[in-house]
Amino acid sequence: MAKNLVIVESPAKAKTIKKFLGASYDVIASNGHVRDMPKSQMGIDIEHDYEPHYITIRGKGELLAQLRKAVKKADKIYLATDPDREGEAISYHLIAALKLEGKNYKRITFNEITKNAVKSSIKNAREIDMDLVDAQQARRVLDRLVGYSISPLLWEKIKRGLSAGRVQSAALKLICDREDEINAFIPEEYWSLDAYLSANPALKPVCFHYAKDKVKKEELDQVKKEIDGKPFTVSEIKVSEKTKKQPLPFTTSTLQQEAGKKLNFATNKTMRIAQQLYEGVEIKGMGSIGLITYLRTDSTRISEEADKNAKEYIKQQFGENYVGEAKDVKTGKKIQDAHEAIRPTNVELSPVKLKEQLPRDQFRLYQLIYNRFLASRMALAVYENKTVYATAEEHKFKASTSKVVFDGFMSVYSLDEEKEEKTRLTGLEKGTTLTCAELEEKQHFTQPPAHYTEASLVKTMEELGIGRPSTYAPTITTIINRRYVAKENKNLYMTELGEVVNNMMKEAFPSIVDVNFTATMEALLDRVGDGSVPWKTVVENFWPDLYEAVTEAEKNLEEVKVEDEVT
Repeated sequence: MAKNLVIVESPAKAKTIKKFLGASYDVIASNGHVRDMPKSQMGIDIEHDYEPHYITIRGKGELLAQLRKAVKKADKIYLATDPDREGEAISYHLIAALKLEGKNYKRITFNEITKNAVKSSIKNAREIDMDLVDAQQARRVLDRLVGYSISPLLWEKIKRGLSAGRVQSAALKLICDREDEINAFIPEEYWSLDAYLSANPALKPVCFHYAKDKVKKEELDQVKKEIDGKPFTVSEIKVSEKTKKQPLPFTTSTLQQEAGKKLNFATNKTMRIAQQLYEGVEIKGMGSIGLITYLRTDSTRISEEADKNAKEYIKQQFGENYVGEAKDVKTGKKIQDAHEAIRPTNVELSPVKLKEQLPRDQFRLYQLIYNRFLASRMALAVYENKTVYATAEEHKFKASTSKVVFDGFMSVYSLDEEKEEKTRLTGLEKGTTLTCAELEEKQHFTQPPAHYTEASLVKTMEELGIGRPSTYAPTITTIINRRYVAKENKNLYMTELGEVVNNMMKEAFPSIVDVNFTATMEALLDRVGDGSVPWKTVVENFWPDLYEAVTEAEKNLEEVKVEDEVT
């Protein structure tokens, strides 16, 4: 029988795919990258057109020998690594490491590990996309040039074991700048005034807030004096209907943010568990199946088929009026739009059905992804808002209440900010006289900006275009592991070491830590990925300035000694 060989990255993925393909296919995992630049040196030949030098990763020899044996037996080889730049690069290196040139090999990609997706990818097998490989290669070379030029300088001037990187240094600067803002913040005092009013002394009074915000103490005293003992009259009642839009399905960044807020997961934990859900989980009676689509994406697009299935499911489970209208979805002008948003691969597999079969963390993340996707296909939620204004001596006070008229998507997914206000505002009409049971004044102070959490840092990095879906989690992990940043109760704080490194980077390499520079570089890498800019041009333009800055810094930077922290 003709033997086909499929090479994937991970054993879990291999197991899931093997199930779909049958006896004529052999599926083997490469366990990630098989070649990389050497750890002990830069590994880039700057004199000869920036050619990277690749070697087999230590410890991969035995695995490569097994793969070569399998290649010899196979008539056709499919490279089925992940559907992004990184995956494209792993396939490219597998071709070199397994000497596939001249053999019958093809590249296949699928966005979800389901039978249909895998079978269809084999029908649509293609050549390696060298533009994507070059974009990944350019990123690796740039990061190498930065890391291997600047890190030794940090060792010499501060202490050994430190590192600098294109994305991590920009992220570190964001945290440092926020910390400076917090330290420089001067709180301002302001006051609020609440009047407890009722139309009937037998009823509990309702709290009305003074309608002006952030009032000074003198003004407040004057208001109190003017309304003291005076009756209040209902001067206006406003009733309005408000709709709340469905959330968009998850991208990598929004998934990391929500899992941080709702499940208290660190970004790397979110990615680790999402990877397991994508690659395949054992489900009774179904074997190993991939439960979610590819987890590294910055697109909110959903395939027509998935959209149709979801709407059909909502109609059956909730009723016709819960099905949402199709709506336009913003797409980033980024390479990852080849993918869909993160969604369940099968809408019929509701979290309730899988609860007994998944470990707790996998279940909670799957439930979050599933509910968010379902909510994105559902109808708007409708609220009725009612605001009552009460006036005494021309001073306005107001009380509001809101109730859900139609819960729509909120029957499965609540957004954090919804708080249904339950104030009792029935039986009040325009002109009703109210008596004041109590006036309560409170002193407040303006608050400084909040410290970054992992979730809010990811959000900011995405907004500013620093890094890509695949880099958020490793970047944050690196700056925490290097002890530049400490994490307490979710908040990220600069350490003394982080401050010293950031100050040195700002002084010697302002462009590397500059947020705009990093974002521009990401855009350039995207242009390499779509074939409009040769990758070496990007590197050629970057290296001379970096080299000059490093040479200057070696001469001029002062040494700063940071004592080791006592543990």
